[in-house]
Amino acid sequence: METASMKGGAGSAPEGFARLSAGELLEGYRHRRFTPREVLEDVIAALEHTDALCNVVVTPIYEAARAAADAAGAAWAAGTAEGRLAGVPVTVKDLIFVAGVPASAGAPAMQGFVPDVDAAAVASLKAAGAIITAKTTTCESGYKLTADSPVSGITRNPWRLDRTSGGSSGGAAAAVAAGCGPLAVGTDGVGSIRVPSAFCGVFGIKPTFGLVPRSPGFSPPSWASLAHTGSIARTVADAALLLEVIAGHDPRDGASLPIGARRFDVTAGRLDGLRIAASEDLGFAAVDPQVRAAFRRALDTLADLGADVAAGGPALDTDMLEGVLQPIAFTEQAAAVAHRSSDELAGSEAEYLDVVARGRAYRGTEYIAATYRRGAVRGQFLDLFRRADLLVTPTAAVTAFAAGTIGVDTIDGREVDPHLGWSPFTWPINLAGLPAATIPCGFDADGLPIGLQIVAPWLEEGAIFRVAAAFEAARPWRDRWPALPAPG
Repeated sequence: METASMKGGAGSAPEGFARLSAGELLEGYRHRRFTPREVLEDVIAALEHTDALCNVVVTPIYEAARAAADAAGAAWAAGTAEGRLAGVPVTVKDLIFVAGVPASAGAPAMQGFVPDVDAAAVASLKAAGAIITAKTTTCESGYKLTADSPVSGITRNPWRLDRTSGGSSGGAAAAVAAGCGPLAVGTDGVGSIRVPSAFCGVFGIKPTFGLVPRSPGFSPPSWASLAHTGSIARTVADAALLLEVIAGHDPRDGASLPIGARRFDVTAGRLDGLRIAASEDLGFAAVDPQVRAAFRRALDTLADLGADVAAGGPALDTDMLEGVLQPIAFTEQAAAVAHRSSDELAGSEAEYLDVVARGRAYRGTEYIAATYRRGAVRGQFLDLFRRADLLVTPTAAVTAFAAGTIGVDTIDGREVDPHLGWSPFTWPINLAGLPAATIPCGFDADGLPIGLQIVAPWLEEGAIFRVAAAFEAARPWRDRWPALPAPG
């Protein structure tokens, strides 16, 4: 039997199967170099070690995963393995239903709840032969951009344990970054795939709104008109493969798009003739100088690859956060828990209760007025994509801040909203329902990853993967690993 070996980068990467890509695992199974059970045992060990340090797992599903791995191993040995992810481990964020597995969604009121049905994305994973290993941490109902909750505690960044992983898909991104298997499914309502992926130095994509169905479940249906389900991985090819598996139409989700199977080309190549609009602040955002510098270097790389890179972006109003996003997002968050009593919400965080209270305080006319302005935002992106093929921005305005905090209130001497003001590049994309991804593009002076966001027109995920694959080849990151303390 062969043992996989990965090169060390920022930190040492011990030998093991858990750090192989999904593509490498499938190739190994195909040639019988190792078995799904051997891979799974490495993944479980990595999850247990990373969880002890970073707190990434809410509910382990290890015994069921072992049984699934043995079944996959037998199928591979018999030459009857089916499914595009046969024997490949994947984690699932705790907002997403897995039948028979608790789904607390970070909410004290939901502790003990066990769904009896799989979410459509999970059903697709199982049909493709994937092995679901664990439910990963999230904040309560996905309301903020960290993964800390009263249910699971604080989730930490594997690059520096005193920093946040970001969120709300923070457990998912931190586990992938630490080498706990190649794939994770997350959700993104205002940046909850892209922010933690950027903070943890991995690739994450939020597809077009409705491309991946959310029903049944999505516990609870907070950020109802904003939330997307997508993939997190260490490689562009893995993220594309996972998205191909979970995308599809499901009429149980009223937003689900009636679109057939998707296939994405992840061949690295030149970007000649591609028109890329670039904005380092969308005309209004406070941005950390180190993030700006990394973004500018990323633009140089895109230009070297042949892209026509020019300054530009949607001309968003400076009150978009207060005037558009918050009336929509907070009202939808409040509506998701409208059936819960004060006693049921008593264990919730003060910040979450504040969001719910603010959501309840908006009048119906204010919510509808915000949706009208949201339509205007969509029009601004339509105008942008008449003159550009894609938009690139920083993913977040800062790198990972202190663990256990909700955000920062000052960037480069300017005051910002600590809840969402430091993520000005992600939530406008949710308002428009556009596909967007983040790829690692550098590190700050503290060794914390920085992300580049790539935004495409609706249903043009293929354009994102084209750019991401080229950037990945020019600026490879998959062999850079956080230096977590060794087990012992």
